[in-house]
Amino acid sequence: MDKATHAPGGLVARDEAPLGEPVTAPARAVPPPAPESAARRAPARTSFLGRPSRGLVTILVATAALFLASEFAQPESLSRSSIQGMLPFAAVLAIIALGQTLVVQQGGIDLSVPGTVSLGVVIVTHYPNGVDSRLPLAVLGALGAGLAAGLLNGLLVSRLRMSPIVASLGANALLYAAVIGISHGSPTSTTSLMAKIAVGHTLGLPRAVWYAAVLTAVVAVIVKGTVAGRRFEAVGDNPIAAYAAGLRVRRHQLAAYVFASLLYAAAGVLLGGVVTTPSSFQGDPLLLPSVAAVVLGGTSLLGGKGSVVGSAIAALFLNQLDQVVLTSGVGSAAANIVQALALAFGVGVYTLRWDALRRRIRIRRGRRVAATTASS
Repeated sequence: MDKATHAPGGLVARDEAPLGEPVTAPARAVPPPAPESAARRAPARTSFLGRPSRGLVTILVATAALFLASEFAQPESLSRSSIQGMLPFAAVLAIIALGQTLVVQQGGIDLSVPGTVSLGVVIVTHYPNGVDSRLPLAVLGALGAGLAAGLLNGLLVSRLRMSPIVASLGANALLYAAVIGISHGSPTSTTSLMAKIAVGHTLGLPRAVWYAAVLTAVVAVIVKGTVAGRRFEAVGDNPIAAYAAGLRVRRHQLAAYVFASLLYAAAGVLLGGVVTTPSSFQGDPLLLPSVAAVVLGGTSLLGGKGSVVGSAIAALFLNQLDQVVLTSGVGSAAANIVQALALAFGVGVYTLRWDALRRRIRIRRGRRVAATTASS
């Protein structure tokens, strides 16, 4: 005979056996049906890329506000020559930020950015040595070096379980050893073909901007619009749950470092064309901005979901911020301080629990009102 008894939170269905026989089925809770909200009944009107994240909206508003403020504070930073000179560097940083975003989404951080970018620069400048016909092979060599660096980082982190900071720092030292071995510490001028590829204009914009836009679109579509991309985000958000669900966590971590290093190498190739005579350590100033762009773009340093589009826009924000600081007459050291402050601000904005803060404000306001009413 089946009986149902009432319990807090719903019904408890219980199968009772005849006297003297054990109960074969344990008690199981049957929760009451939850009311369907209007928001759940409403169809989602989103594209396959998903709704814009809070980070993307925030950095879009911040970038627009920065350009508006630049018009009043430092109009020289918005002159045509300043914008045309700033955009190629913003494009290079955007490509680097794409790679850093992939690594951060897996809960890591890549400190081998300077070495990978510098190696790409010296390969694409020293091997051709001014001869345009050698450039294609040099570009392939730079991308191959980036692939090797990504495999090294990825294997150290995913297979040997090394800390991402330790692994990428060690890889960066090895990469700089290769940089010194190739360049001997002396800069070499870029080829005319590489300069035309990087800073030549198409539709009024430097070509480096178009390369960055295409790469951003491709990475965004793969991460947000494919099954593999959603699995990638799921692994970064909770590796233990992803492993329990049958996802290959180590493979996704390895892929993050490999594709990130390929993007760093591509950025190094472009940087070798943007700068007429790049130094052997051209990637050194790009580590902090790459992390800052990821944070300001809305990607959590703890891993999981992020916005590669937000990281690319944050790269534009940081470069325009540099333009404003430098045109005001201060040195590059002040620009580094401003970048560090922007990074700290981004971490504070995205890690602060705004719902809890608003709740505390409402509670304190209610207490003040109650105290005022009681006293009167």
